[in-house]
Amino acid sequence: MGYLAITILHIAVSTRRTVSKMLRLSALLLLVSPVFGVFDINIGTVQSVAVKGKLMCDTVPANNVKVKLYEDEAVLDVLLDERFTDADGTFTIEGKKTEVTSIDPKINIYHRCNYDGICFKKITIVIPEAFVTNGETPAKVFDIGELNLAAKFQGQSTDCFN
Repeated sequence: MGYLAITILHIAVSTRRTVSKMLRLSALLLLVSPVFGVFDINIGTVQSVAVKGKLMCDTVPANNVKVKLYEDEAVLDVLLDERFTDADGTFTIEGKKTEVTSIDPKINIYHRCNYDGICFKKITIVIPEAFVTNGETPAKVFDIGELNLAAKFQGQSTDCFN
C-alpha cells in the first residue's frame, strides 16, 4: 500500500511540474504572438505563381471545371486559390505564400469528362520552379496549353472530397 501511495505522489508531482511548464510556455506564446500579428512579421519571402490554360472534353470546351492551386507540403497541402473554367474552358489562377524555401506549386483539376462516377477524376500538374516569382505579383504565367480531359493522364486519380 505504501508503494502505491509513493507512486501516486510521484505522478502528481511530475504532472504538476509538466503542467506548470506548459502553462509558462503557453503564456509566453500568448505574449509573443500578438507582436508578430501587430507588426505583420512573416519569416521567409513572399512568392507568387500564376497558371492558365484551356480544358476540353473531347471537342467541347470543359466549362465549370474546378481548378485548385496548391503549395505542395509534406503533410497537408496549402490551398492558394480556387477557380472554375469559363464557358470556353479557359482558366487563370494565381496565388502567393510566404515561405523560407522555394514554394512547390501544383494545380489539381477535378472533372467528370466521360465519367459517370459519383466522384471526380483528378489530374495534378506540378508547376516548374522557373515560374515561381519572389514578390506579391507573378512575373510569368505558366501556360498548360489546351488539355483534353478525355485523355488518360499518368497519376490521374479519383477524388470525392475536393
